[in-house]
Amino acid sequence: MQVYERHLAREIYGDVLLVLAAFLALFAFFDLIHELESVGKGGYALHHALAFVTLSLPGRAYEILPIAVLIGTLYGLTLLAHHSEITVLRASGLATGELLLTLAKIGSLFVVLTLLLGEFVAPQTERMARQLQLTAKSSVVGQAFRSGLWVKDGRSFINVREVLPDTRLRGIRVYSFDDEFRLRSISEAEEGVYLPSGQWRLDNVAQTLFEDEKASVVRQPTVDWQSALNPDILAVLLVQPDRMSLVNLYQYIRHLSENRQKTERYEIALWKKLVYPLAALVMMALALPFAYIHERTVAVSAKVFAGVMLGIVFYMLNGLFAHLGIINHWTPWVAAVAPSVMFLWAAGSLLWWVERR
Repeated sequence: MQVYERHLAREIYGDVLLVLAAFLALFAFFDLIHELESVGKGGYALHHALAFVTLSLPGRAYEILPIAVLIGTLYGLTLLAHHSEITVLRASGLATGELLLTLAKIGSLFVVLTLLLGEFVAPQTERMARQLQLTAKSSVVGQAFRSGLWVKDGRSFINVREVLPDTRLRGIRVYSFDDEFRLRSISEAEEGVYLPSGQWRLDNVAQTLFEDEKASVVRQPTVDWQSALNPDILAVLLVQPDRMSLVNLYQYIRHLSENRQKTERYEIALWKKLVYPLAALVMMALALPFAYIHERTVAVSAKVFAGVMLGIVFYMLNGLFAHLGIINHWTPWVAAVAPSVMFLWAAGSLLWWVERR
């Protein structure tokens, strides 16, 4: 049986890598077309667009790897069935459960690959891509409001006019309140730089103090400022939640919770990061029933087309359930796990149906 396992592994690995390469080439083409619209704005040139697209590829690979696994496995198993190899294996006593276990062993590599891409590679390259793009365009991020970025830190509200790609801050205002929510001080600084000690070095600081009915202004050239705001939190502005690492997601969720802000979006993203690597195994289980259907009943091309459609549905359901979870305040892990559970149930139902036939 080890011989058939090695043969099956070579067939599936080759097909999955081929499908993945084809998808990446297609997405890279579309991304490049989109980026060409920005060439010429500021200092953004063609080589910046090519570098941005290249750095975005690991994130794309993370998103489409389960779909590539589904299509590649389906195609590989269908070819084996076409040559009657699946029929021979089943006739020799290979049970469906044993074949599923073999697919799980083969798919464990894709689980590890998805985890590594999502946790270590994609977040870094995505941040590098955004920084490259922003730097080339000489632009800033974090301007969701005309007044800039707003962050709550304990009893203080922080307003930052500009967040530069290297996480330096410009135009900083800190509104500090007491326990009774009375405004006690307004601190303004021209620029802030994050220090290795975990503090911000603020330049040209003017602090307005409110005491009883009087107000006084204190000016200082530099001030060391301790705040929960740090580069990891600012990285949220450069990287989408789905492409953040688990560590950064957890830290940001904790920061939002401590400041009594909504965390549903990021909790769902955290659970999706935990569950998503296992989607490769679900996709392989879903591909198996198609190999059991005789090729005369359903053509190979039709099976591959069905795999493409199922992959698209899975991709769309992941996004749909994430948004529904936020809107309807679902338990985060339910919104994250639901698409994979639905497809696992579909795989089990199809296997039961083909076995009964």
